[in-house]
Amino acid sequence: MADGKLAYARQHIEEDDVTAVTAALRSDWLTSGPAVTAFEERVAQYCGARHGAAVSSATAGLHAACHALGIGAGDLVWTSPISFVASANCALYCGAKVDFVDIDPRSYTISASELQRKLEAAAGQKKLPKALIVVHFGGHPCDLRELASVAQPYGIAIIEDASHALGAAYRGEKIGSCRYSDAVVFSFHAIKSITTGEGGMVVTNQEPIAQSVRRFRSHGITPDTSEAEPWRYEQRELGYNYRMTDVQAALGASQLKKLDAFIARRTELAARYDQGLRGLPLQLPHRDAASSSAWHLYPIQIVHRERAEPRRTLFVELRKHGIRTQVHYIPIHTQPFYRALGFRDGQFPVAERYYEGALSLPLFVDLTESDQNRVIEIVGSILSRR
Repeated sequence: MADGKLAYARQHIEEDDVTAVTAALRSDWLTSGPAVTAFEERVAQYCGARHGAAVSSATAGLHAACHALGIGAGDLVWTSPISFVASANCALYCGAKVDFVDIDPRSYTISASELQRKLEAAAGQKKLPKALIVVHFGGHPCDLRELASVAQPYGIAIIEDASHALGAAYRGEKIGSCRYSDAVVFSFHAIKSITTGEGGMVVTNQEPIAQSVRRFRSHGITPDTSEAEPWRYEQRELGYNYRMTDVQAALGASQLKKLDAFIARRTELAARYDQGLRGLPLQLPHRDAASSSAWHLYPIQIVHRERAEPRRTLFVELRKHGIRTQVHYIPIHTQPFYRALGFRDGQFPVAERYYEGALSLPLFVDLTESDQNRVIEIVGSILSRR
């Protein structure tokens, strides 16, 4: 790195990406235009979905997807406590209430057995959620078929928060096929599988959802095709300015051509971590034969009775060596805002236990093997002292 520090993640930009952006800047369109439409079609085709609707961020996509499913005041949405706060905030934006389902201790995604238990209790109390937002944590797909088999008999809609998972696959299909869900939301933030700088997309097989997202991202406005007033437009509902620009879409389309190569490199680096960290007091990321991860993150868990102190030691010592790491994530229900809503410690013990020892090591396309070896060596040295 230019500053001598190793980031935990960073974007990968090549000359063809710069050329694509330059061409967009020289075109007739800078805002949302034909490049956005082409990018939507290419992402949908890559995933095996019928429709794509580009938005300004994955957060906007989650909000728009909730709105498209009719989520509003009086409704309840469940999601994972181990995610970025946007996975829960999106329901609150619509006026709904939020609750969480504890995670599986191996995959760190929503536990199907815990979902079953919670749904049975909620059905008895007539407090079922309207939607479930499942999160593909770190690029690793959750068990979609099992979660859908549990949720769908209750008539619950499913949104996949796939912010980490573009390029991942589940049971032979790309994440985004929507086989088990109503909509899938991707992120194109700088450090995701591919980037548009900021940006996101909702993919779906249901045309009404796609139409709703496209209207919602543009102030709730739809053009009127009346011949009498061809200039006319109509605001049909309250929407937002959640549009993606053609400049962003041009970058995304260029990056999409290299997505499979990016995922292959991330997978190779993850395997090198597996080999280099084996034998240390760590729980390494889970592998599932039914899926392939996009490897957005390489999360480790420090195996120790009192893991917070060793985790802090490892975090600080790595930083002293110029190596940046991060914790993904502080459980959402423990955030001050959510505590004010009534959530408390102990409600989701598996998620809380995971957080106590969690640390994400550097993982990105341009990570060199020599830098990765240095990370492995330092981690091994620190943990061997204990």
